[in-house]
Amino acid sequence: MSEEKIFAEGFSFKRRENAPEFVVGRQSIKVDEAVAFLNKHAKNGWVNLDIKQAKNGNYYCELDNWEAGVPQTPKVQEKAVPSKPTKPIDELPF
Repeated sequence: MSEEKIFAEGFSFKRRENAPEFVVGRQSIKVDEAVAFLNKHAKNGWVNLDIKQAKNGNYYCELDNWEAGVPQTPKVQEKAVPSKPTKPIDELPF
């Protein structure tokens, strides 16, 4: 699996805040770009897309290139480690 994001060209998703509760959003497809993207990335006649939310709140479509049997590299999130204990040493439970 590639770690690089592949954005789905020709696809746009927008959340519709004022729409009825059962409407999640609107998917817009620019046909020429989408067909070229689909032809380029099709596997066994299928292309899987994930709809994700960016840090700024906007939505985008990304190619889901997961394949069964292909080992995945887990993303490790680093945790912030305080440089000194938050409690005085004599109050630590160990």
